[in-house]
Amino acid sequence: MGRALVIRNDGPIWTALHGGQLRGHDIDRCGGDVEALQLVRQRPFDVVLTAAETPISEDLALAEELRAIRSGLRIIVLAPAATHDELISAVRAHVFACFTPPFDPGAIADMMRSALNASHWRDDLEVVSALPHWFTLRVSCHLLTADRLVRFLTEHLTVLPDDVRDLVLAAFREMLLNAMEHGAGFDPTKAVEVTAARTSRAIVYYVRDPGGGFDRGALSRATASAERDEIVATAMRRAELGLRPGGFGMLIARQVADELVYNERGNEVLMVKYLDRLGSAVT
Repeated sequence: MGRALVIRNDGPIWTALHGGQLRGHDIDRCGGDVEALQLVRQRPFDVVLTAAETPISEDLALAEELRAIRSGLRIIVLAPAATHDELISAVRAHVFACFTPPFDPGAIADMMRSALNASHWRDDLEVVSALPHWFTLRVSCHLLTADRLVRFLTEHLTVLPDDVRDLVLAAFREMLLNAMEHGAGFDPTKAVEVTAARTSRAIVYYVRDPGGGFDRGALSRATASAERDEIVATAMRRAELGLRPGGFGMLIARQVADELVYNERGNEVLMVKYLDRLGSAVT
């Protein structure tokens, strides 16, 4: 059982945090940052959720003070907005996750649950290089780390309409999980290299895994059709092979990406989404 502290969040967020996802954990609430510091000195909290109205710069300063008291605290940041530089700073500061409006109470509760159950997570996301339109990270091969990275990229990819962004990130997540599974066997001591770049015309994701390359003969493990019978058959084949549920990464990526390019070995992939094909919704 874990213990979480929620700072000045009520309404739908507080209701979601007391739902079934966090059953078995203690969830406390306080009225501000000063009270949060006092409570963390008194009780062994595992997770702190920041106030939704405070900017990321203040939350990162608070995180530093909180961790000076309890070094293992997982900090989930709610903020009114997030710039590229602020998100990179949050990753470098080992923030567990970041959310900006419109807040999804269910998603916040899910991330709180993951944080309460997490261990050995602190160095799973490492910033290698960061510029306004290009950043590269080393990502440990763990499902939780993939979900945390997608959460940061969700806040970063505000240039796209929500529905398009969700599809692009769903495709990216599947590519990332494929790299973690096939290239590293979900070994958390191994890392996948991920680059996210934006040009004037496109969003580009690059994923490189540490494995020997993509087995093109294994395409039978990934469904090539969205038909129900093919999806069921794929799930059965993967279960027989002892693989994780899913196997739809290639299908999703092919349907969403404008270009999907592998290197010769098959352990590197580029996914390109052109902005000018999305119409006037993108600025």
